[in-house]
Amino acid sequence: MRKFPTFREDAGMTTVEYAIGTLAAAALAAVLYLIVTSDGVVAGLTALVERALSVKF
Repeated sequence: MRKFPTFREDAGMTTVEYAIGTLAAAALAAVLYLIVTSDGVVAGLTALVERALSVKF
């Protein structure tokens, strides 16, 4: 009877998976930063804040 090697379960991430996850998170953060700091978004947020501050109670 031939015995096959047993593999232990990997409950965590390996170093390469951490590196890929970190790069993906950094890329997403960079894209979000570019979107939020674009002229259109900044102008829209500024207008929204100015409108909210000018509301009379």
